[in-house]
Amino acid sequence: MNSAKPTVFVVDDDGAICQSLCLLIQDIGLDVRTFDGARPFLDHYDPSQPGCLVLDVRMSGMSGIELQARLNELSIDIPTIIITGHGDVPMAVETMKAGAVDFIEKPFRDQVLLDSVQRAVEMDRRIRATKEHTRGFQSRMEGLTRRECQVMDLLVLGKPSKAIAYELQISQKTVDFHRTNILNKAGVSSVVELVRLAHAARSTWGNAGLAQ
Repeated sequence: MNSAKPTVFVVDDDGAICQSLCLLIQDIGLDVRTFDGARPFLDHYDPSQPGCLVLDVRMSGMSGIELQARLNELSIDIPTIIITGHGDVPMAVETMKAGAVDFIEKPFRDQVLLDSVQRAVEMDRRIRATKEHTRGFQSRMEGLTRRECQVMDLLVLGKPSKAIAYELQISQKTVDFHRTNILNKAGVSSVVELVRLAHAARSTWGNAGLAQ
């Protein structure tokens, strides 16, 4: 996992606001990069860099909402804080549905933004840690045999050994043998933990990301 210091990316076509936000956020010890529009941000942003995005809605060229949509298309889930001087309820709803973690109207108190930035940075840290954990699980699952994959899929659905044996037309003893191998390969001690990791992996990477 990228252990680089988090960076707050500020995207606003008002240079004075960019500078003001940069100085404010740097005061709490975070790195800041500013961009005067959505397209320059897209051209330079590296998704492996931890941090969050502070984004103005109304900008020339690509709007903040359009940038959100583009990030979603690219499957980039950087925590995003929307700031705007022209906020209304429908706009807030639209940005939150698109994945924004906060919606702040200008003018705002400095501490309101700083608290939101710190929450967003922590959210990004948790997201990246979860992805790293599930990536390791995914890698271990690539070592399963075809039969073990079949047994695991049914275990994840909550089916008991007896039902799995019946569905796969094998003995319950064989199911138990495969279950033990699956747990060992997954590096977990219980089916409950296996189910939790499997669901987390599928949520993060999709079904195609797991051994089938």
